[in-house]
Amino acid sequence: MLRQRIITALVLVGLLLPALFAKAAWPFALLTLVMIGASGWEWGRLNGAAGLSIGLGVLLAAACAIALWMGWSAMAPASAWWFATGAWVLGGAWVLSRGPAGWPGVPAPLRWALGLLLLWTAWLAMVNAKSIGINFILSVFCLVWAADIAAYFGGRAFGKRKLALAISPGKSWEGVWSGMLGALALAGLWLVLDRAFAMDSPSLYTQLLQRLGAVGLVGVVVFLSAMSVVGDLFESLVKRSAGAKDSSALLPGHGGLLDRVDALLPVFPIALAMGSL
Repeated sequence: MLRQRIITALVLVGLLLPALFAKAAWPFALLTLVMIGASGWEWGRLNGAAGLSIGLGVLLAAACAIALWMGWSAMAPASAWWFATGAWVLGGAWVLSRGPAGWPGVPAPLRWALGLLLLWTAWLAMVNAKSIGINFILSVFCLVWAADIAAYFGGRAFGKRKLALAISPGKSWEGVWSGMLGALALAGLWLVLDRAFAMDSPSLYTQLLQRLGAVGLVGVVVFLSAMSVVGDLFESLVKRSAGAKDSSALLPGHGGLLDRVDALLPVFPIALAMGSL
């Protein structure tokens, strides 16, 4: 299993890095379009779409392609970020409060549409972040990864109070606080690096500091760290409701694409919404 995980990870890195560092925007946009279309297929399977799941994935990929054709890969309407922010904050709180048993009570077409919209806005935010610059998009990616790593080790070392036992038994409140501290430590380090080296673009943290000040920067980083947990819990809730361990078996040793990007889905559009203040 470990060997399989490593091989899959190396293949993904080999595909992602050249697309990410390419000067043109289209390699990254095209690669992530394919991946988000596959995520749409996974979403349909987890939500009872059965034979329609492939169609949902194709529909999502087509919506992304239309956005590219309209020139939204670099200048998408800010309303898209604020729609996603409202959906994740309000909708996420409502869904998580109902637990896995409450999710099937939402009409299936509504679940399909909501998932596709959230995946579409997340993809659109990623390609817009890429258009801002490598430093910017990496600062958003790394915020989620730093929060996740710090939450894992903090939870193992100090975790006592369970965060959402019915959804994800392994998560604790201590892990959440550790994740927030990890994200703040990363933000501080990144600000130092931004000042020490000539970057291709300001990072998310420099942008927030310039626009919102130190207090605003801390507040937004903590908020984004919390929303990465919401994204993780939301996908776990949907899988538990469907009786599935993984979103699919597309990534040998890792599960599905949704399993790998769940925490990123709310963070990217919310980061762009906060950056537009």
